[in-house]
This record gives sequence, structure tokens and C-alpha cells, in this order.
Amino acid sequence: MPPTYDLNKIKFATDEATFKRAVSLYESGKVTEVEELGGYYSAVVLGTEPYHVSVSARNYKHGHCTCYLGQKDTLCKHMVALALYAVMDGRPLKDKDRQFSHHVECSRRREVLSKEGLATVKKSITESMRYIKPYRGPSRTWFANQDSLREGCNRLSVIVSDLPVNEQAAAILVKLLLRLDKKLRIGGVDDSNGIVGGFMTEVVEMLEKYAQLDPDCINAFESLVGIGITCFQWEEPLVRILDETQK
Repeated sequence: MPPTYDLNKIKFATDEATFKRAVSLYESGKVTEVEELGGYYSAVVLGTEPYHVSVSARNYKHGHCTCYLGQKDTLCKHMVALALYAVMDGRPLKDKDRQFSHHVECSRRREVLSKEGLATVKKSITESMRYIKPYRGPSRTWFANQDSLREGCNRLSVIVSDLPVNEQAAAILVKLLLRLDKKLRIGGVDDSNGIVGGFMTEVVEMLEKYAQLDPDCINAFESLVGIGITCFQWEEPLVRILDETQK
């Protein structure tokens, strides 16, 4: 069966170091003797020695590798390299496929989103928010929950980094911050690792840049006035900017 995941799933759900090492293995032809049987892919991945690797077609994190990490049931570069082969079918990666940046960055573009573009952004944000899940399960599932939070924030980082700098985009970001704040305060999301909070801080810092590049963006901060208690007073820098413009 073909894998149920795609390249983006692998990028967003894998840490940067492991992904880049896996890309190097894949592109240097180290993934050999690939076979698919019974919902699993198997291969011999050439590293310090030939490693026997398998990954599920449903979840590339489910599998095994004979390397040191794999024997400890830890996702390794060899498993990710095989997953890359499964989704790419041996085809070469494009430059954008190799790009890996899960940090929020200001695009500095100034165009206005079309009606269709705006709808696409909102839909993408809603889909990514599904990964910001509450945690109410047994302790053994906590790490999987944290992985889901990280994947959601990684997906959101790509979306917001591609937004143009204008009041319309600033309003989208403010609304996103409020939705995330609600998830942290009353939605049952366990952010003890600071994954969601770190992403929110980066978005606030980007909104501060928005305000410098286009003062009209400050109008979007008005909805933050008097909102009451937030999880870590993330809104204070933005409200301060608004207050200073109204003096």
C-alpha cells in the first residue's frame, strides 16, 4: 500500500537534525533494497554499517532499525530516510523539499490577500490547529501529545511566515493568538514544554515588526484591550504599542 503520510508530514513531525541527516542519506543513495509488504516498507540503509530498517506505511515513526537508536525504539535518521524514499519513490528532492525552518519569520511582502487567498489561509490555520490537542491520557502517551503540539506549531509557522505585512494579516495573527491562548487556559493543552508558548512569543515579535513596517497593522491590536487574564500576558507588548500611538 502507498504511504498515508507525505513529505510535509515528515518535515513537520521530525526534528531538524534528524530530517537533514535523513535527506543526506536519501540523496546519497544510501537507501537500498527497498521492498513493500504487508503495510510496511523495509530496506537496507548504508551507514557506519548496513542497517536493516522498516517503517509502517501508516506512520513512519512506527518501525524498527538495527542501529543504536533504533534498538532503543527511538526514531532515527535511517527510518526517516526510508520514509522519504517511500513518499518520493526514489525521485530527487527539490530545493523547497529540503528547506527546513520551523521558526516564524516576517515575509516583508506588502500585497493584500485575495478573497480566495484569505480563505485558503484560514482553512490551513484551522487544519493545523487540530494538532494542538488537549492531553488527558495516560502518562505513556504524553510524548506523542507533545509531538503533536510541535507538529501543529511547525505547520502554523510556515503559514504565518508566508503572510504579507498588512492590517488584514495582523488581524489573522491576533485571532490565532487568542485561539491558542484559549486552548492553553481552558482547552486542556499541556504546554509544560513551552512549545505553544514559544510559538506565540515568536508571533508577537513578528507583529511588533508588522507595526514598524506598516503602522496600520496596529489597528488590529485594539481587540486585545481589556481581554482579561491571558496565559503569560503575551498581549502586553502589542497593547503597549497601541497605547503609544494613541497618546
